Amino acid sequence: MRRFAPGVLPVYGLLILPLPLLVVVGYLLPTLGVLGWSFSLPEWGTQNYAAIADNANLQAVIWRTLRICLLTTAISVAIAYLIAYRWRFATPRGRQLIELFVLLPFWLSMLIRAFAWLVLLRNGGLVSQGLMATGWFDAPPPLVRNELGALIGMVHFMVPYAVLPLLSSLKQVDDSLLRASSSLGASHWQTLKDIFIPLTLPGVVAASAIVFVFSLGCFVTPALLGGGKAAMLAEYIYVQMFQLSNWGLGAALSIVLMLLVVGCALLFGQLIGYRRLLGRTEL
Repeated sequence: MRRFAPGVLPVYGLLILPLPLLVVVGYLLPTLGVLGWSFSLPEWGTQNYAAIADNANLQAVIWRTLRICLLTTAISVAIAYLIAYRWRFATPRGRQLIELFVLLPFWLSMLIRAFAWLVLLRNGGLVSQGLMATGWFDAPPPLVRNELGALIGMVHFMVPYAVLPLLSSLKQVDDSLLRASSSLGASHWQTLKDIFIPLTLPGVVAASAIVFVFSLGCFVTPALLGGGKAAMLAEYIYVQMFQLSNWGLGAALSIVLMLLVVGCALLFGQLIGYRRLLGRTEL
């Protein structure tokens, strides 16, 4: 503090001030407003939360959301780990190609990708025709406008988000540890199971947290590919607020969604440790 000349600290304070203001104005105040709606619309009380606790349809939407998000997380992280593992031991040119294909989906709109999957998975689409050509199906399999279609689209959307933290985690593994394991007679599978995967566990947990949280709020992909038959919580909130004008129930569901996100962050933090999850400890 003594190294700063008089008047310097107030200047730094003014530079930092917009960040807390942005948090308060952009996040805290709207959240408090939504919380107020959940208790005040259509009248003061806890009737909206009571409806969530008593309504079997609302509970089914919540459980469907959790089920799809968990499946999306597990499949996306598994695929992303394979991609990151291949990147870890690839040549420099191979790494560049992998990075290009990982970043390429970010250049396309979520809406475009969802419509592309809708065309591919629909009856008579390329995937459906390919499966019919194998002779395994007598009729076009239902690949879209259901939970399977929503799951496929969400996995495709989430894999790049899982790859990025995994690349950072796998890059930090010391090659000398792998060589030492091999020189002591460990097989490739033993080295992978006992050394490589445990050292990259923080990256796996971070990728899982990112994918799960993003999946909870996913709206466009499940709405298009689910066709209303696999409505998730974000889509249901949209319907309640903007189609049925049921702002109180929609606000209560938004608070429930936010609590799920917070609970997810706390759970992952307890599982792996907050400092490791935030990347503040060395491997």
